[in-house]
Amino acid sequence: MAWLVLKDGKAFPGEEFGSWPEKDGTVSGEVVFNTAMSGAQEMITDLVYAGQILTFTQPQIGNSGWRWGAGEAGKVLLKGLILRELATGAGASGTDGSLEDFCHKQKIPGLKAVDTRALARYLRQKGTQPGVLVRDLVVGQNFWAAAAPAGSRHTPHLVYQATTAEGYLIPGAGPGVAVLDLGVKRSLLRCLRQRGFCLHVFPAQTAAAEIMEIKPQGLVVSSGPGDPAGLPEIGAELRKLSGRLPILGIGLGHQLLARAAGGETYKLPFGHRGGNYPVQNLVSGKVLITAQNHAYAVRAESLLGTGFVMWASNLNDGTVEGLRHTEAPILTVQYQPEAAPGPAVHDGIFAWFAAAVEGRLDHAERELA
Repeated sequence: MAWLVLKDGKAFPGEEFGSWPEKDGTVSGEVVFNTAMSGAQEMITDLVYAGQILTFTQPQIGNSGWRWGAGEAGKVLLKGLILRELATGAGASGTDGSLEDFCHKQKIPGLKAVDTRALARYLRQKGTQPGVLVRDLVVGQNFWAAAAPAGSRHTPHLVYQATTAEGYLIPGAGPGVAVLDLGVKRSLLRCLRQRGFCLHVFPAQTAAAEIMEIKPQGLVVSSGPGDPAGLPEIGAELRKLSGRLPILGIGLGHQLLARAAGGETYKLPFGHRGGNYPVQNLVSGKVLITAQNHAYAVRAESLLGTGFVMWASNLNDGTVEGLRHTEAPILTVQYQPEAAPGPAVHDGIFAWFAAAVEGRLDHAERELA
C-alpha cells in the first residue's frame, strides 16, 4: 500500500505503479484533477502540469496505450499521477507501449486504486493544495510538519524549466511568425504550421529587441505553467512589443499580456482542467465547449484603462476567457483553441491571427463574430 497525503493531513490510500524514488520514496507537488474522459497522453505531456501531481477523474486510464513521440512535448515535468484503474492498453490500435512503460522510462511515480471521485470532491471543497506520495503513512504525515515554510527559499519559475533551451526554426512558405515558448504544445505549433507560417520559436527569456530582429509579421505567446505574477520580466518585454505587430496570447500568454497592460490575475480555487467548459463568445453570442488547463485567471474588473475588453466568458463561473485590444491588433484566449485533447473548435482564433498578420484587420474582427 502507498499513500497520497495532502498538506492539510487528509490521506488517500492506493497502490504504487511507475517509477518511485529509491532513496525515500517521497514525491511532492500541487495536487490537481482533470475531468476529461480521454486524452491522457496529451495531458501527461502538457508542460502546463509542471510541478504538479495530476489526478484523473475518468476511472480507467491507459486503455488506449501509449504512442511514443506523439506527446505534446519532448519532456515531462509533472511530478506524479493518481488514478482509479490502470489499464495495460493491450490490443489498442496503433500503440507501441503502455502508460506504465512510459512512467518507468520517464521516472514518473503513480498511485492507482485511489478513490479519485472522493479526492476530486475534496479538492473542490477545500481547494487545490500540495500533496506528497509516500509508501508509509507516518512519513507522509511528518513530511509537511518538517517541510520548509512557503517562500523560505527562492526557486526559478516553472516556465524556465518548460521553455526551449535554444530558439529554433520551423520552415514554412508563409509569413514569418515569432512564437514565445512558455511551455508550448506541439499541437499549437501544428495549428500554426497548417496556416503556412514560418515559425521562429524563442525561449521564454528572449528580449523584445531580439524577437524584432527577425522582423516577424506576428507573435504568438504560448501557454505554460505557474503563476503569471511571478514573471514580471516577461511582461516587461511583452509591453515593448504591444502595438508593433499582431499578437495572439494563449493560456499563460493571455494572462501575461493582460498583466503587461496593467491588468491583474488571481488563483482559482481548484482551477479549470477538463474538456467540457462552456465559453460564450460575447461578440456573436455563440457558445463553445472548450478544453482548458489553468489555475489562474484575469480579474475582469482590473481591465479598465488597459485597452483590453473581454470578448469571451466562461458560463460556469463568469471568468475571463478572451480579451481583445481596442487599439492594437492583440487577441488573447484562456482556453485551448488547439484542443489536444478536447473539442477541435477554434472559433476563428487562428483565422483572426492569420488575417491580422496579413494586415486585413477588418476581416480579422469579422472572424470573431
